[in-house]
This record gives sequence, C-alpha cells and structure tokens, in this order.
Amino acid sequence: MPEVAVGIDVRQHSLDLFRRKRLFSLGVPLIVLAYLAYIFVTFDFAGVASRANPDNARTLIGDSYSYKTHVTRDNRSGAFSIAIEGETKGTYPPGMSPEWVKVDDDNAVVELEGGASVEFIGDRVRMTLPGYGVIEVTSGSGGIDLVLPTDVVPDWINASNTRVSITTPSGRVQVTRSKTDVFRYAFGWELFFFTLDSPFYGRSFGELGALIVSPVEIVPGKPNLVAMAEEFWTNKMWRHGDVAWALFETVLMAFLGTFGAALIALPVAFLAASNFTPSRWIRFAFRRVFDFLRGVDGLIWTIILSRAFGPGPMTGALAILLTDTGSFGKLFSEALENVDDRQIEGVQSTGASTLQRQRFGVMPQITPVLLSQLLYYFESNTRSATVIGAIVGGGIGLLLTQAISTQKDWEEVTYYIVLIVVMVMTIDGISAWLRRRLISGAPALH
Repeated sequence: MPEVAVGIDVRQHSLDLFRRKRLFSLGVPLIVLAYLAYIFVTFDFAGVASRANPDNARTLIGDSYSYKTHVTRDNRSGAFSIAIEGETKGTYPPGMSPEWVKVDDDNAVVELEGGASVEFIGDRVRMTLPGYGVIEVTSGSGGIDLVLPTDVVPDWINASNTRVSITTPSGRVQVTRSKTDVFRYAFGWELFFFTLDSPFYGRSFGELGALIVSPVEIVPGKPNLVAMAEEFWTNKMWRHGDVAWALFETVLMAFLGTFGAALIALPVAFLAASNFTPSRWIRFAFRRVFDFLRGVDGLIWTIILSRAFGPGPMTGALAILLTDTGSFGKLFSEALENVDDRQIEGVQSTGASTLQRQRFGVMPQITPVLLSQLLYYFESNTRSATVIGAIVGGGIGLLLTQAISTQKDWEEVTYYIVLIVVMVMTIDGISAWLRRRLISGAPALH
C-alpha cells in the first residue's frame, strides 16, 4: 500500500506541474495581449491613424528634395516680386527673373509644368490647366470671386470669400485680398552653391571648372577658385560657414563632456573598487554618487544646468560630463575589480611605490576596456549633443530646430540631417580606426 500511495502522489504531482506550466504558457501571452490592448486604447492609436494626412506627408517629402519659387503680386499696388522659398535673401533683383516668368507692368504670365500657366490680368488671375479648363479668380474690396469651368468644386481647390487655394501637380496658386502667390516647384536645392547676387550664379559645373584655370579674374584681385570658395562659404541662404561651425560645436560638446567625464571618473573609480578601497562605507558612498549621476538623464541635466548657467555649448558639455561620470565610474570600478593581482604583485616585487604599481600593474590591464568604452560613448554622445544643442542653443541641433520651426524650408532640414548622419558616420569610422590601432594593434586598413 505505501508503494501504491507514493506512486499516486508522484503522478498527482506531475499532473499538477504540467497543469501549472500549461496555465503559465497560456496566461503569459494573454497578459501580454491585454497589455498591448491597453496601450492601443490609452495612446489612441486609432485616433492617430484617423488624423494622419497622406497629403501633408507627400508635401513634406517633396519639400525635402525640391524647392519652390514664389511669384507674388501685391493686389493693392500691383507690384510683382519673385523669390526662392519666399525669402528676402533669395529675391530676384529688378530686371532679373526665371525664364518661365514674364512680367509686363501690371500683367504677368507664369508658365508651370505640364503646359499649365497662370496669367495676371489687372485684378484677375487666370489659371489654365490642360484637361480641366480655365479657372478665374478676381480679388476686390468685396471679397474674392471664383469662376470654374464646372459646377462642382474639386477637392484640390479650397475656396472662401477671403481666400482661394488651388493645389495641382503643376504648381499652386493662393489668392487673398492683399496678395496673390504662385508657387512653382523644381527638383534640387536652389542657391546651394551661390546666391543670386554672386557673379558665379547660373553657371554650369563645366563653366566653373573652366573659370578655375582661366587667368581672367571674375572678382578683381582674387583668383577664381578663391572667389568661388568665399562665395560658397558666405552663402546667405544656406550659411555653410555657420553650419560648419555648428558641427564643430556639436563635436566639441561631445568631446569635452566624454573625455572630461573619463578624467574625473578614472581616479574616483579606485575608491569604488572593492580590491582597492577596503572601507565598505567609502565604496558605498561613491557607488551611490555614480548611481545618482547616471540615473538622471542627460536631457534633465541639460535643463537644470541651462537654468543655472544659461544656454550655450559649454552647458551641454557639462550635462554630458555629469551623466557620463556616473556611467564611467561604474564601468571603470568594475574593470578595476577584475584585474589580475599577480601582475600587480610582480610590479610590487621590484620595489615599486603605490603609484607605480597602479601605473604599471593596473593601467595596462584596464586600458583596452577604458579606451573601448570611452570611444563608444564619444560616438553616442555625438548624436546626443545634437538634441542637447537644440535645448541649450548650440551646435547643429539649434540650426535644425530653427529650420523645423519655420515650417517652410524642409530642404534645409534635410541638409542638416544629412550632415548629422555624415558626422556620426565619420566619428564612428575614426573611433573604429582608433580601437584597432590602440587596443588590438591590428592594422587600420585591410
């Protein structure tokens, strides 16, 4: 009987064990699904999807690789102006205009893509669209009148008594009581190299190459190559000189913050390592300091320091330094706790002092770890410095934020993002090269 009872108990225990595992295997997925459903409702995924506007997305993407020229008529004075992206710095001077714009006193004709055109005739605007017809818009003191070739207003026309907006693949027309704008889109980043007032504007790359070797100076007293470089560097639209300085500030923030943190954390890490500091209370105190420094995110430190010291790149560098001091202190102290004591004892047997034991017995062992972590954090902080710069007002992050806030020049936003990616890739390549050279001793190139 006892053997039978034992067998029954074992069998029952096995059944209970399988039942619990079955419940666990079913319960965990159900809990995960319930949590995902909670997130879906809480964050209003359905509402976000319903509010998404594909037209805005297409416009944003199109603006990133194209530019638009504004042809504007002041409806009160009848004066015309033509400007790239509507900026004063990109305004065509009197007597100069694109070949697709013809201005004759109060009248003008703007040719658009696909055979479309816009005519300014007195206070009337006539837009001709192949396949649709002629749209007439008249602006007066009583409001804006719209005449269409059909009785149905298409969805690409928004009209009211004070404003009419016509958006087509060929271009866009916007009429208000005060002014009329015609927007024509074109591929590329206009005025990227030279502005309208530059003597090198409008020349092809072949012509510019010929000017470099030509003895005839376009700008008196300067070789053509030097003059081109100066015109490019001082470009008032794209501000290449300011952008280069902003990139330098971003890298400098990351460099000062990262390497400054390493210089502080390395000696302090000895006080947090159990094999170098016997006192438990001292180790506990310094480890908690490291926890506090790295526990507060770098962006939080940025906000705190910007209130204390004001905006600027140095504030961003200090924010990185504080966060990384905590991270490096933990990493370096753990590396110190894993050193080989035999190597230290070998140095000690030669009669070396305490400082010499650390220099020749400890540092060679932890240097690969230190350099690897240092270079990795420098890479990461280069990206972080972009965001931090947007908060403290320094570096490429500030320019990027300013370009986004204007809501018009998205090709500038693309330009800055491309530069940030190139900067990060460059730092990554340099970091990998240094790791191979300084740590593993492998050749830099294969």
